[in-house]
Amino acid sequence: MKNRPIALQLYSLREATEKDFLGTLAKVAEMGYDGIEFAGYGGLSAEALKSALDDLGLKAASSHIPINSLENADELAEIIRYQHVIGSNNIVCPYLPPERRSKEDYYNLIPILNRVGEQCFKEGINFSYHNHDFELVALDNGEIPLELLLNETNPEWVQTELDVYWLTKANENPVEWLKRYHNRTPLVHLKDMTTDEEQFFAELGTGGVDLSRVIEQASTSNVEWWVVEQDQSKVDPLQSVQMSLDYLKANFKV
Repeated sequence: MKNRPIALQLYSLREATEKDFLGTLAKVAEMGYDGIEFAGYGGLSAEALKSALDDLGLKAASSHIPINSLENADELAEIIRYQHVIGSNNIVCPYLPPERRSKEDYYNLIPILNRVGEQCFKEGINFSYHNHDFELVALDNGEIPLELLLNETNPEWVQTELDVYWLTKANENPVEWLKRYHNRTPLVHLKDMTTDEEQFFAELGTGGVDLSRVIEQASTSNVEWWVVEQDQSKVDPLQSVQMSLDYLKANFKV
């Protein structure tokens, strides 16, 4: 894990950012995170956000952008411009709404991802697809949607942000997925899962995900950023993300 910075997916602190966006960024910096993966920018211009990040000593690791914005050419051009200003080299498609998860939808998504990815590639930006567990449910022809999307898109244009929680919940081995797509994983979501029937989101090191093997695999993968995300927490979200960062620093000499 050495030399790989750690970012926080800001969705983890969505309630705090709604109340005080810049103040929450300051708290994240104080915790010791190296960067931020954005899910919205608090209404700030790219220039204002870049100035705030510089003042806080934070980097822009990546940005989660909804698929409907990515597939709009005019919006994509502005999204890319924004990344250049804030210093982000990664754009991520974070989620597919339920109405876009049919077999036909997945096939239709392939050229969209290629088109977005090609434009990002030309601009020197990685474009990645982030998985949940629904992309691991086989289609009626036996195909696995996540495999379909990654195998049928241009590997230079379309990368993947593997989420170890959702892979584990789908009874998949995150390490095997990292090995399989080792040249296409600039970002990895580090998350843990409780070992009970609830399979709830757990702070890193408190659940059953084999994080040590995931992190070890990075030595042969092109992981640029580890990203901590806590979708939901049973403790205060600020405490939760601090716990996860402390675990990484204590156990992996970050």
